[in-house]
Amino acid sequence: MFKNRLKTLTQKKLRRWLLLFFFTLLIPTSLLVQQSYSRLKWETFHQHQQMAQALTSRIDNRLIELINKEDERSFADYAFLNVTGDIKANFLQRSPLSSYPVNTEVPGLLGYFQVNDLGVLNTPLIPDDSADRYGISDQELTERVALQDKITSILAANKLVNQPQTPLANEIGDDIAEISSSISSRGAEAEQKYQPQIAFEQLSKERVSSKSFSKLGRVEDLQLEQAFKDETEAFDKKLSKEKVAISAKQAPVQKQVSKARSEKIALPELSAGYAISSDSLSSSRTVETDVASVAPQKLRIRTFESEIDPFEFSQLDSGHFVLFRKVWLNGQRYVQGLLIEESAFVDSLINAPFSTSALTDMSDLLVAYQGNILTYAADNRSTAGEQLYRARLSAPFGELQLIYRVTQLPVGAGGRVVLWLGFILASVLLGGFYLMYRLGLGQIKLANQQQDFVSAVSHELKTPLTSIRMYGEMLREGWAPEEKKPQYYDFIFDESERLSRLINNVLQLARMTRNAQQADLVEHDVAYISRELTSKVSTQVERSGFQLTVLCDESAQQQALMIDMDWLTQVVINLVDNAIKFSANSEHKEVVLSCTETKDKRLAITVRDFGQGIDSKQMKHIFELFYRSENELTRETTGTGIGLSLVQQMVTNMGGKVSVENTHPGAAFTVSFSLI
Repeated sequence: MFKNRLKTLTQKKLRRWLLLFFFTLLIPTSLLVQQSYSRLKWETFHQHQQMAQALTSRIDNRLIELINKEDERSFADYAFLNVTGDIKANFLQRSPLSSYPVNTEVPGLLGYFQVNDLGVLNTPLIPDDSADRYGISDQELTERVALQDKITSILAANKLVNQPQTPLANEIGDDIAEISSSISSRGAEAEQKYQPQIAFEQLSKERVSSKSFSKLGRVEDLQLEQAFKDETEAFDKKLSKEKVAISAKQAPVQKQVSKARSEKIALPELSAGYAISSDSLSSSRTVETDVASVAPQKLRIRTFESEIDPFEFSQLDSGHFVLFRKVWLNGQRYVQGLLIEESAFVDSLINAPFSTSALTDMSDLLVAYQGNILTYAADNRSTAGEQLYRARLSAPFGELQLIYRVTQLPVGAGGRVVLWLGFILASVLLGGFYLMYRLGLGQIKLANQQQDFVSAVSHELKTPLTSIRMYGEMLREGWAPEEKKPQYYDFIFDESERLSRLINNVLQLARMTRNAQQADLVEHDVAYISRELTSKVSTQVERSGFQLTVLCDESAQQQALMIDMDWLTQVVINLVDNAIKFSANSEHKEVVLSCTETKDKRLAITVRDFGQGIDSKQMKHIFELFYRSENELTRETTGTGIGLSLVQQMVTNMGGKVSVENTHPGAAFTVSFSLI
């Protein structure tokens, strides 16, 4: 049953079956390649995600290190002078924060500041008395005052201090004394009036909800995809379980978190009233110690106990960062802190480590504060992308968020192997589909041609055999008149010749198909070849009612060829027979047999007719086996479709070439061989 279906298989059915077979293989193969590639891509993604996590941890540790160093600073470091060593030694030195230019490890630091509970600001840049005593020149003092004014103006613009201060070096003591006396006289009224420290309380709260004050927009406006979210979460859960199992056997390790602390400090007070806080240096917790005088002024050093809160971090409306802490001293609250340039701080501590990492080749880094994007550590400003990793930094930088966005995820060596394998498999499938389709079409075509060949052979055998039998029977029974007998004998002879040619072609085709016969090449003169061919085809042409014209150049007749004479004779006979069949209805019944020497030292043997010629669409098919230009049921010419195919095979095996062209009228078949 299956064989019967194959026999009835058409081109359309073959295409459907092969497409079904192709997609049956293509779909699982594509899924396998896609899953393999996706898995490798996720592994690459996860690897870079771990790199981003490690980089974030390094950045976070660096910030914690800076915070710890700043947290260790004493309350007294924010004044110009510090008490050093034993209090009784009455030894003062300049604060480490009083250097100019400001010497610090914090990138982008403008300067340190201290704000008391009345909103009055002072910095460790300006001494309480004459600057000449500390080797500060007028030019340097002017620069110090300018920097303090800049800090004051920035904080005042954000309502963190009451008013800017621009003290001159010789008026500083008088200004502070005036403020202190004013405060002591006003009492509770002044305390209600000056509320800048309330603004510091508001800094720790998120000031922006939906509206962004950043020119770069909000984080929620970014169209960040999370293609590997499910895989990553599943992996993280598995990893967390493993960590829990390990931590059960090991002591847990946690980051050190800053806490509020107490501190005993010693503060100098000038007898002339140059106290750091002259209105607040008396309390039940205060211990006074009189010390020797430092000419020309008397000094008193008081010891206080202070409560210092951890640092807090925030961003001002001006874009500056402020790192501050609250200190309780003698029942009053002070705010001490650092004013930092945003760009220098972020570039040095975050963008610089990122730019030197391997992540720059496949991702960019977005730094955000309270949801507002501060910087892009890349040239790409697109809002779309795939999120690689997102994390908040440790306190007090918890509002700072690092977002790593994938720009080009490398597939790695394994991914390239999968892609190449996918490409090879696709090529094999496509190539196999094409070859199988062509092979199937060839087999269908061959089967159809074989059926046509059987029909043609049956027709070619039946017609002459019927005629031979009829005329033979008439001659045997004596029904033929004497004058008709020669004509009947000639007809029987011609039909038997046609049958012989047909049988010879079939046998020759069978031998050549099995490679059972090879050409027997022997040297022959062209003149001899011309005579032999003329004698073989002349009777065939004349009996068909055609005229044979033989043209052979004298120069060509003097040449010689290596040729199989029997094969060449059969080739020319087939060509002449083809010319007669396809020009039988033409008015000019002539066959021209010519031989010429070409410029490239070859002998061209041409058989031309004066029929209707060959359609250009059929020229490339006429040498195919079993090909016929006419339908087997409606054809008017005789033949089996193997004559021209045999011509091409025999000429090729003898080392020659065959070609055809329309000559208007008619067609010319040319076979050429190299001359000796």
